[in-house]
Amino acid sequence: MNEAHGRLRARFARIATIEEAQAMLGWDAAAMMPPGGGAARGEQLAVLAGLAHDLLVAGETADWLAAADPGDDPWEIANLALMRDRQRRAAALPGDLVEAQARANSACEKIWREARAAADFGRVLPAFAQVVRLAREAAVALGEALGVDPYDALMEGFQPGVRAADVAPIFAAYEGFLADALPAAEARQIAPRKPEGPFSEAAQEALCRRMATRAGLDFAHARLDRSSHPFCGGTPSDIRITTRYDEADFAQSLMGVMHETGHALYEAGLPSAHARQPVGQAAGMAVHESQSLIIEMQACRSDPFLAWLGPVLRENFGGEAAVYAPENLARLWRRVARGHIRVDADELTYPAHVSLRFRLERALIAGDLAPADLPAAWREGMAARLGITPANDAEGCLQDIHWYDGAFGYFPSYTLGAMAAAQLMAAARAAVPGLDAALAAGDFTPLRAWLGAAIHARGSLLGFNDLLRAATGKPLDPADFLAHLRRRYLGAG
Repeated sequence: MNEAHGRLRARFARIATIEEAQAMLGWDAAAMMPPGGGAARGEQLAVLAGLAHDLLVAGETADWLAAADPGDDPWEIANLALMRDRQRRAAALPGDLVEAQARANSACEKIWREARAAADFGRVLPAFAQVVRLAREAAVALGEALGVDPYDALMEGFQPGVRAADVAPIFAAYEGFLADALPAAEARQIAPRKPEGPFSEAAQEALCRRMATRAGLDFAHARLDRSSHPFCGGTPSDIRITTRYDEADFAQSLMGVMHETGHALYEAGLPSAHARQPVGQAAGMAVHESQSLIIEMQACRSDPFLAWLGPVLRENFGGEAAVYAPENLARLWRRVARGHIRVDADELTYPAHVSLRFRLERALIAGDLAPADLPAAWREGMAARLGITPANDAEGCLQDIHWYDGAFGYFPSYTLGAMAAAQLMAAARAAVPGLDAALAAGDFTPLRAWLGAAIHARGSLLGFNDLLRAATGKPLDPADFLAHLRRRYLGAG
């Protein structure tokens, strides 16, 4: 490693520290900040975004990138390639556009919260139109600099190496599968018995902390707080999880926390030797989603784990043993239902929500869909996919924060992550013969160890498909996900 490469490492560590501060401010805004603090927080985030951008596009950064020699260390070779990609993306965007986006996104998000509560898209439309306009401007600039379609340039900001042409046929195949699978799954369902509440928030929180700890989360380096939308943020040594509690249904908080714990375990398991370097960071949001979903959907909703969990739930909440029998929990937590809200959707129909958002946001960025026409397009898309129409905008295009915060191109990562999770779980079962027996004992250790070696410890050394190939022997294969859905919901295989 020469001097220029060493200087780059120091600079990117500084950029990562600024971005960590942005993450913490974002967490504060979602979980703790008073409503009147939005304008000041937006200005803080804009300044931080500008500082990170200035460091990336500074002349000496470009000079160091040109002169850098990583030697023959594969980690440093990958690190330099990632640095060059980040600098190229940053250099494509003027600093005033970066700051304008940060301000517009922060302002729009605040108005969106009010608009969602009132189920009134018109209230946020002017601010949203500004967000879309700036996102298009950034997408065009990025696309020209990178030689890709504008929407692809945004997608690759969330999951490098994945483009719309890769995703579109995957969603088309899934939609064809769902047309037959959904009515078949509905027809074979048996109504579950629901546990009778109320379930106190204190008891739910205690259970969530216990289960997250059992999965491997170290609360010496993590927090569990409350927000209207569950999420995971922070840094590998300072992880922030939030959830929400419903005293009539403890599953919402429990499964939400286990989902976010999957994200947290990934962050905590990233290679510390490359902390605050691009190669030491997560390999993209689809990979991140695979780690949350392999814990929540593949492990925590599996038959072996439900057999262990039932008595634990009864111990915590009381009630009849039959309610907590694994077969009843399976009927309850793997129930298929056509619903409007993405975060409440079952595993079978969830990708339909994502495919709709993919098609709409792609049209927004291309200029083929005007922001004012979004509610009507949303209603048409839901009717086509699930045969239902939202009663209002809160059930429709206002339900997610992503677009109102400028995150276009993120949504495909959710379903790519679900598909990768099924593929990884199949590989883990093949590699660890006692995996299901461990889950039947409430023991995540074998799964966590396998994921730690196969995914977490590799950071961003490998791209999405190369990472899957190294872990499972093949790139992303949607067939594994469809086979999983057939076994779980159609009794096939």
